[in-house]
Amino acid sequence: MFTSIVVGTNWSGTAELAVTRAVELARLSGARLHVVSVDEGTASPVSVTGAAATGSPHFHADVALEQTLERVGGEGVEIVQHTPSGAAADSIVAVAIEENADLIVVGSKGMQGARRVLGSVPNKISHHAPCDVLIVNTTA
Repeated sequence: MFTSIVVGTNWSGTAELAVTRAVELARLSGARLHVVSVDEGTASPVSVTGAAATGSPHFHADVALEQTLERVGGEGVEIVQHTPSGAAADSIVAVAIEENADLIVVGSKGMQGARRVLGSVPNKISHHAPCDVLIVNTTA
């Protein structure tokens, strides 16, 4: 099914729904999960197995990932954390290209109202992704 899944998150409550769905899909298909949270600092991918990060200069992203994995049950899923800098949609697509992803998972936030007209992260990803895109309904 899938071998490499990328999920974008800003660690909000709605984004956690997308991370939860990505973890479920990775577990079911045995895929490696790439968690992307855009940072305003420099890019620094950090490997994470289970919920323990090693050597990360991006403490906030590490703590958020660890807490999320505890809540959603990330056991048995190989996870690689990425904290690139730049625009969120561009960064997520870049990681998907770099990691030869089969699927990108993002939340639907910004798909309605003015942000939809002005350009939302999920909308931009859906137009530029090198693979399938799952937009998780996070507004329900």
